[in-house]
Amino acid sequence: MLRRTILSLPALLLAVPAPTRAQAQATPPLVVASFSILGDMVARIAGDAVRLRTLAGPNVDAHSFAPRPSDAQALRGAALVVRNGLGFDGWMDRMIRAAGYRGPIATATDGIAPRQMEGHAHGHDHGGAGRRHNHSVGPRQVPDPHAWQDLRFGIRYARNIAAALTAALTAQAPQIEARASAYIARLESLDAWVRAEIAAVPEARRKVVTSHDAFGYFGAAYGITFLAPQGISTEAEPSAADVARLIRQIRAEGITAVFLENMGNPATLERLAREAGVTMQGRLYADALSAPDGPAPSYEAMFRHNVGILVPAMRGQA
Repeated sequence: MLRRTILSLPALLLAVPAPTRAQAQATPPLVVASFSILGDMVARIAGDAVRLRTLAGPNVDAHSFAPRPSDAQALRGAALVVRNGLGFDGWMDRMIRAAGYRGPIATATDGIAPRQMEGHAHGHDHGGAGRRHNHSVGPRQVPDPHAWQDLRFGIRYARNIAAALTAALTAQAPQIEARASAYIARLESLDAWVRAEIAAVPEARRKVVTSHDAFGYFGAAYGITFLAPQGISTEAEPSAADVARLIRQIRAEGITAVFLENMGNPATLERLAREAGVTMQGRLYADALSAPDGPAPSYEAMFRHNVGILVPAMRGQA
């Protein structure tokens, strides 16, 4: 289905006229972000200097997102495209090629040395444009694309996005740089708060079970062991042996922090919690923000929400 959509995009794009020069001058330049966390960062840094289009929006699974022809059409008039990289949003690379986009592209993970993790049989993209690996022959080491889960890397994202915005919108550079500096200062303060909150939990209690393996950077940065039956991608299907092994570990180690995520099928984790005799402790936000009226409508709010429910759960509090 996705392949048919992507292949049909060039013909559809030819049928839609490009904006006139007068129309382009009357409105702020368009920035296209691949998914909701990047979209929020662009909004905080660029402010009203740009029009923002976020393709995989709130509560949308960017692992399996299928772009629409209108998404590709938007790329034709974009002043900047912002993607995560590390294979997380490989569909964006294919859409850029199909749309014939030739403008600047900001890769938020530039300069980050990624964690390596086991990638199991699934159709998730790794390695950037034009490289799609099907891990159907067993586990192999692949880059973990969820680098935003470490706030220090979130600051790198912000700097990369700010640099791309100032290069694309030179007239707005001073305002963009000022907003970026204020945003980075807030992220630095938030990082210190997260560390203080986690430090209050005994090390032996810092174990959490989640739907899929999206919190590796969070765990490495803040000293928490995250366990997941599903692996790196929400498209992966955990084996019965993996689920049984995790149930035994929950029972043996007295793990009380078991969480759903805001996307994907909760059936596996609900069954795991039931068979392990533990209670689901709430919903974490990993790969997508919530809707504006939800508990995690921004990158900063996502961290405050997640830490706010992780800490009492790890302590064994209801």
